[in-house]
Amino acid sequence: MKSGKLMELLKKGNFVVPLYLFQLRDKFSISLEEFLFLVYLMNLGDRIVFNPEKLGNDLSLSLEEVMTFSDVLSEKGLINVDVIKDEKGISEEYIVLDLFYEKISKLLLEDINQEDQRLEKSIYEKIEEGFARPLTSIEYEIIKSWLENGVNEDLVLAALRETVFNGVTNLRYMDKILYDWTKKGYKTSSDVEKGKMRLKEEKKESKKLELFDYDWFDDEEGE
Repeated sequence: MKSGKLMELLKKGNFVVPLYLFQLRDKFSISLEEFLFLVYLMNLGDRIVFNPEKLGNDLSLSLEEVMTFSDVLSEKGLINVDVIKDEKGISEEYIVLDLFYEKISKLLLEDINQEDQRLEKSIYEKIEEGFARPLTSIEYEIIKSWLENGVNEDLVLAALRETVFNGVTNLRYMDKILYDWTKKGYKTSSDVEKGKMRLKEEKKESKKLELFDYDWFDDEEGE
């Protein structure tokens, strides 16, 4: 099948091609024609009766091309051609796309993990911006250990703001702040703010109690 056939078929509106498939196509290591054949199969459902002659007619392919594309996709671990019995017990060959969807899920998860790693790097960059200097290799390892031990990014950035506000550019100082906060059960910057508000309220209550306990009568007798 010629590559120009792709545009011709798409213009007819017969295919739905999800954007993520285009983005992941290179990772399948298949040609444009093989990709189109796979998209066609996906549009037919999860299990398709394997009728090479009909597939060839639908896509203007020869019987040899249909068999070649099917073999390639099978070798790439994207489809299976299985013999399945119907309700009447009659065996028939089906193209099954379970392997394709498993591969898609794996690739999408890999992309998500890579995005998470990019977010982690942004934390390093923000700390460097806050300190106005590059981080040392030891400091990188300390930050990495925070993230690996489940410390929320939001809490790390809150500790950075606290550190810079106090005029310090020392990661050990940040580490101590995070240690104190996690010990108190803080997980986000919101928890930190609530903790500070509680502390203010406790101090106010403490001052009220001091005024209430003051012995005004003894003070008057002393005068």
